[in-house]
Amino acid sequence: MSEPRVIYLTGGAQGIGLGIAEHLLGRGYRVALTDIDAEAVAECRERLAHPDRLLTMVSDVRDERQVAESLDRTVALFGRLDGVIHNAGLADPFQGPVERLSLDTWQAYLDTNLTGAMLCAKHAAPHLRTSRGAMVLMASTRALQSEPDTEAYAASKGGVVALTHALAVSLGPEIRVNAISPGWIEVGDKQKAARRTPVEHRDIDRDQHPVGRVGRPEDIAAMAAFLLSDEAGFITGQNLVVDGGMTRRMFYAE
Repeated sequence: MSEPRVIYLTGGAQGIGLGIAEHLLGRGYRVALTDIDAEAVAECRERLAHPDRLLTMVSDVRDERQVAESLDRTVALFGRLDGVIHNAGLADPFQGPVERLSLDTWQAYLDTNLTGAMLCAKHAAPHLRTSRGAMVLMASTRALQSEPDTEAYAASKGGVVALTHALAVSLGPEIRVNAISPGWIEVGDKQKAARRTPVEHRDIDRDQHPVGRVGRPEDIAAMAAFLLSDEAGFITGQNLVVDGGMTRRMFYAE
């Protein structure tokens, strides 16, 4: 029997990242999970409870040294690296009118959402070439459509989509690189205790989605696992939209 695959996951202690970690561990993967929030990391270590297959680290994807060191720790512990999921990001898309958008805020979104993805790719690539592995970068449906006052978030996620196909061309054929663009994913119950909220949706929320419901972290986790698998061996450079059809439906609020 072959060894379980090793996946490096950023932003894995809460939200979509936590859902991905639970899914991968449930499938027998070994997971190296990083997050900038030390409290959330401690809580998710207890929640996931897989000490033999889980490495948790407090790490900042904006810091190249920390990214390199966390990847080195992953390979040192597990002996290999088969996949990377860059999920870390600033999630609030609204920053106010562009006339008042500070350069520091703009840069913070780019540093975390886009530069963090590049740094993960840079330092993971040598290991993934050896294993002929894959990367998944987390983009957003807001790379494809916008609401007012979301310039920094939309630009950073649009950059992730472009970075994805650039990396796929540069790193192939040894490494496949794809992006996932989630739509509305409910993460209220996947937060650390201090931020956890009950899940409540109105009919109008569900009606925006042709599938009849709001998304769950498990929906993104299943796509990520597929893109990392050999079954996706002919897929690279793509942005897979996972949004319950929301961006394909014309919707008029009453």
